[in-house]
Amino acid sequence: MGYIRFLARMLWLAFDGSWRFYAWMIGLTAVWLVGVNAWAHQVSDGMVVTNMSDHVSWGLYIANFTFTVGLAAGGVMMVIPAYLYKDREMHHVVMIGELVAIAAIFMSLGFVIVDLGRPDRLWHMIPPVGKFNWPSSMLTWDVIVLSGYLLLNLHVCGYILYCRFQGRVPNPKWYVPFVLLSIVWAISIHTVTAFLYAGLGGRPFWNSALLAPRFLVTAFIAGPAFIVALLYALRRTKLFHISDSPIRTLVNVMRITVLINLFMFVSELFTELYAGGAHSAPLEYLFTGLHGHTALVPWVWTALVFNVAAAALLLVPRTLSHPRLVVTACALCFAGVWIEKGMGLIIPGFVPSTLHEVVEYTPSLTEWKVTAGMWAFGLMVLTIALKIAGPILAGRERAPNAPPLPDDAEPHHAAEVSHAG
Repeated sequence: MGYIRFLARMLWLAFDGSWRFYAWMIGLTAVWLVGVNAWAHQVSDGMVVTNMSDHVSWGLYIANFTFTVGLAAGGVMMVIPAYLYKDREMHHVVMIGELVAIAAIFMSLGFVIVDLGRPDRLWHMIPPVGKFNWPSSMLTWDVIVLSGYLLLNLHVCGYILYCRFQGRVPNPKWYVPFVLLSIVWAISIHTVTAFLYAGLGGRPFWNSALLAPRFLVTAFIAGPAFIVALLYALRRTKLFHISDSPIRTLVNVMRITVLINLFMFVSELFTELYAGGAHSAPLEYLFTGLHGHTALVPWVWTALVFNVAAAALLLVPRTLSHPRLVVTACALCFAGVWIEKGMGLIIPGFVPSTLHEVVEYTPSLTEWKVTAGMWAFGLMVLTIALKIAGPILAGRERAPNAPPLPDDAEPHHAAEVSHAG
């Protein structure tokens, strides 16, 4: 009965809110339905409604898949200062990071599904049920580690929330090892994603030993950037109230990772362009165009400007005292990495082709609709998760006759939550 009561209460919390909550959810639902409709047309008419081709077989969907995997990894990276370096203030936002990771994993798996021409054959990616060349297929490994990462975060969040709802002190044996495992797992999911590209020998643009390190560095940019902006938004909703200390820690992480990412970028740029040769063609196409084809040039220069501007803002000490500047820097980081790991990574791997043909790619309207719908779905998952977690962590929602927990009963995940209604 305890589990049934807990699930019923979570369902109630998920749909109980103010008119602002309903307006937000209605807007996201509308965008999601537009995406579902576009995907239905894609399944019905075939991949011809996209602008992908035999030359460029991965496009906007896989670009977003790559980015959301990094967002999922970066969302849990705050576990490192919280647990390994005993930063008590960071414990307050670990749960929020895990909820962000759960929503991001749902999106990343969703982008894999919509990229399949025959989604009914998804079962082929489930070893040993399907026949997707496992264990040699890196994409199957990617789906496996993402699914495991999803279950890992669902267990930690579900166990902590259930114990607090029942008025019990969570047993560290049942969640601390899984939290620590999530550090290794977060690194593994993005490393496997990088190996998915770096292992393709016929694509010289991806054959770089720096690809996996850059993936991890950008995860340390996008994840904290999104969470810092989210923390400021949650302050306005009065659902959570986080002190300034975790925000300062996350911003300090971003100050370093943005510079490391720019340094790695310059290193790759020098290595490819200084020596010249046929393998430098993808970078030439990316930054200056190739044989009159310049579709990606505006994308990559926009990303570069965003990243440099974000680095400049973050390095100014006074930025932290102005929340709007912090949020602006986070938005620039988020958008810059989204372009860099999306259109700036996937498409140049296919242009020029292995036969040195230049076939350009720009996403179709259908692809944009499906992508917007998938992001709306992820934001709905995150909104509902935060809506459920907030009152339970605050102690406002407990099972009948549940004993009250002391304030320090759960030091690892007891968020500093506002008790305002």
